[in-house]
Amino acid sequence: MFDQDNWQEIFATIKKNKLRTALTAFGVFWGILMLVIMLGAGDGLKKGVMKDFEGTATNSFFMWAQKTSKPYQGMKPGRGFNFTNDDAKALKTLDAIDIVAPMNQLGGHDGSNNVTRGVKTGPFAVMAEYPAFANIQAISLRSGRFINENDIREKRKVAVIGKRPREILFDKKENPIGEWILISGVYFKVVGTTEPEGSGQNAEEQAEQIYVPFSTFQYAFNFGDKVGWFSVKSKNNVSASLAEEQALALMKERHKIAPEDLIAIGHWNMEKQFNKISGLFVGINWLVTFVGIGTLFAGAIGVSNIMLIVVKERTKEIGVKRALGAGPFSIVAQLIMESVFLTSIAGYVGLLVGIGVLELVSSLMPADGNSMFQNPELKLAVALRALSILVVTGALAGMIPAYRAVSISPVDALRSE
Repeated sequence: MFDQDNWQEIFATIKKNKLRTALTAFGVFWGILMLVIMLGAGDGLKKGVMKDFEGTATNSFFMWAQKTSKPYQGMKPGRGFNFTNDDAKALKTLDAIDIVAPMNQLGGHDGSNNVTRGVKTGPFAVMAEYPAFANIQAISLRSGRFINENDIREKRKVAVIGKRPREILFDKKENPIGEWILISGVYFKVVGTTEPEGSGQNAEEQAEQIYVPFSTFQYAFNFGDKVGWFSVKSKNNVSASLAEEQALALMKERHKIAPEDLIAIGHWNMEKQFNKISGLFVGINWLVTFVGIGTLFAGAIGVSNIMLIVVKERTKEIGVKRALGAGPFSIVAQLIMESVFLTSIAGYVGLLVGIGVLELVSSLMPADGNSMFQNPELKLAVALRALSILVVTGALAGMIPAYRAVSISPVDALRSE
């Protein structure tokens, strides 16, 4: 490897056949470039999609009451029912469940209400929450505090407002903390403001929301003990799917719903969605890696073919070396060194160009972070693996030509024209 004569021969061969060398190296360059760009693009897409899961416990699920679809115990299908505060207490007794957060929304799901302050007004989603909800869906506070247990116990008329209510109901330099807002005829004191977590639809919804204590909401807006839906988090060592199965069975039993009725209780499992998306990106990464390595090996085959031509052109030279006492290993080592050198240099340039392209794309991405494609990058471990693959493919590309070179006897090599 450190023999100066060997390197002089390698550089002389490259210099003698510049165009051939450049075209051969381009195949390897293109293979590693495509591998880097595809892996980086996959990473950027994954970041954009996974950002929607930020702030939400992935071992959580949600469920709400609908209408029954099957007769049961003499009751006809199409029967409506409501969850209640007692259902929340019952859910907390299940071993698989860690947190139960009952929720309500003024006007129902997707409902919005006119919220006023002086002459300013706006339609915002008014959410009834428990403090435990912040352990399922992260609440990013900009100022003040979130709802606490004292608010629930004393039915305090306090509110935590999102970004949009703050912008519309208050002047830019005005501090909302301690001010009063009017929600459907009831005054609430602002005790906190929030910033949306993540991006996409979730962030947009959070920006529009106003949070009030659950108990106050039921009392002030005449909801009785009705619960719109439950946010539930399983224990850390328990699957959310198992907890969901137990919760659905318990609610069906309490509300006299047929066990086989799949419509009566709506439910959405964050864990299942997260696992689906994670599995999708694992598959994408394997596909991208397979295609990229395939392209890289195609370039290595080109290097191998060119090295075979080199061996044919230098057959007499190899014969002279063998006649002067050079062993097979020295011949093989030189040809493999030449192949690895050519492959590594071309691949390294491809790696640098690929990283440069990813950095350029990343710098052009919107600063708000709400894109479905975000900050593509190539991790150091992946780059090191790519370089390792380059060395291996370079060695493999030189093996066949090297074997061909040492299989020719010195006498035959000297006679070649």
